[in-house]
Amino acid sequence: MRGPGPTGRAIAKVTLIALALGMIAALSMGVSDSGTRFNDLGNKLMCTCGCGQVLLQCNHLGCPALARETAELHADIAAGMSNNAILIAFQNEYGPTVLAAPMLTKFNMIAWIVPPLLLGLGILGTVLLVRRWRQRAAAMPPVQQSAEIRALRDQVRRETEL
Repeated sequence: MRGPGPTGRAIAKVTLIALALGMIAALSMGVSDSGTRFNDLGNKLMCTCGCGQVLLQCNHLGCPALARETAELHADIAAGMSNNAILIAFQNEYGPTVLAAPMLTKFNMIAWIVPPLLLGLGILGTVLLVRRWRQRAAAMPPVQQSAEIRALRDQVRRETEL
């Protein structure tokens, strides 16, 4: 005799609907209009006129690079290039300084990770070396004071009132 609980078929339907909604949500997150992509990419690129400003924030009157680069960016977006491909194309054409932030490549990751790692290893090595030196240091035997030195110290204490 079956209880009032859900049947296997009902559970399968609910699971299928949940998966379909999840897929639709995941796919729609990657979709963006060209204006949003233009703003996103334009803020990841630097103007090449020498002003040192982000491409979309270059405020020079008659900037020779702004019109050319924004037109090229619009054309690349319209051609359906991915964001990464557009950034690589700009980097190949204008050099790595056109990127506002370096792309995450193996070399860049190594360049950011290795120096702090080496610094940490150097500090650790120094700490271990100092500890080893301290352990090696032989304890000095206490200095035996002669009666003459003790008498002089007592006299100094009395005279200086310490």
